[in-house]
Amino acid sequence: MTTQEVASRYIELEKQGKWDEILNELYGDTVVSIEPEHAGAMGMAVITNGIVAKKAKDKAFNEAVAEVTGGYCTEPVVGGTFFSVAMGMNCTMKDGTQMNMEEIAVFEVKDGKIVKEQFFF
Repeated sequence: MTTQEVASRYIELEKQGKWDEILNELYGDTVVSIEPEHAGAMGMAVITNGIVAKKAKDKAFNEAVAEVTGGYCTEPVVGGTFFSVAMGMNCTMKDGTQMNMEEIAVFEVKDGKIVKEQFFF
């Protein structure tokens, strides 16, 4: 798949809430995931290497969320082997903290798979 095809498929699955399918279909085995340094204060891994670590990071975050009350993801902007989206969600964490997360996500694609993602929030 081209970068545009990966980006379009990502959005198609995201709109359906099919996060496991996104991970299993679009991510490469050696994916690097980078969160901002302040994400560490939220208990998130700042950098993960490999699909197993990426899935574990996502699972830990999802298990900390009690309720999601809204969210969005923009259409992708594609440039070369990269695409980016703005995304956000309103949620309540299990500890009662209310979060309104807004971020820019940048993805790098090689050989039809996402090999790197970086989040800015």
